[in-house]
Amino acid sequence: MITIYDWFGYEVSMKERYKLIKEAGFDGVLLWWSEHFGRGDYRSGPQLAREAGLVIENIHAPIHNEHDLWTDNLNGESVTKSYLQCIVDCNEYEIPTMVVHLPSEDHPYNTLGVERMKRITEQAEQFNVNVAFENLRNFTNLTQVLDQVDSKRIGFCYDCGHHYRYYPGKDLLSMYGSRLMAVHLHDDNGSREQHGLPFDGSIDWATTMNQIAGTGYMGATALEPMNWDYEELSIKAFLEKAFVKAQQLEAIRFSIS
Repeated sequence: MITIYDWFGYEVSMKERYKLIKEAGFDGVLLWWSEHFGRGDYRSGPQLAREAGLVIENIHAPIHNEHDLWTDNLNGESVTKSYLQCIVDCNEYEIPTMVVHLPSEDHPYNTLGVERMKRITEQAEQFNVNVAFENLRNFTNLTQVLDQVDSKRIGFCYDCGHHYRYYPGKDLLSMYGSRLMAVHLHDDNGSREQHGLPFDGSIDWATTMNQIAGTGYMGATALEPMNWDYEELSIKAFLEKAFVKAQQLEAIRFSIS
């Protein structure tokens, strides 16, 4: 299965967006789950995507207050409750997995964080929803959470672009590949050195896909590009180009698995 994050740029309606994603050949989408980035009525996304014939692989929880997760204040409690609500939403909309950003290295894990992770874990287990924590500049927090929380509902979202940018020397897939619940695939090219289309940057895709295959992960080959450096392409051309790249990744992954 080949999927793509559904908010990659371009100002078109959600209905048209999903139609074009499907026409380009994608099987499914990853949904951004908040009103930020001009998203508006994000809760209409599941129905619109399914009407277009797309599978919903996961949702991405809000990121704007992620660093408050360990903080003893109203913002910290608010972001915790937002993650708990995302779990409820996944259950309601029949979406198996949510992706979450943990706080960065500047916000170390603490006893309050342990208590909040316990609440998130209990909610995930109650509603049978997977919570996949994504690697960014958060290696210490990520490892502490994954090492300390023993639950089949708590796992890892591997972002290859963030891996190469922040901790290229850490073998994240050897460490947590057995708990892999989602992947974000994008290259390190362009003005922001991330979220480019595969094979347009310096990431070694043969190695990356070999490592993913080696974990035994059977989920989607999921792209997370943005059109930041592809503005000359129409949305249709961008999606067609992205799908060809995803097919190449899929071929590498399953030829060596």
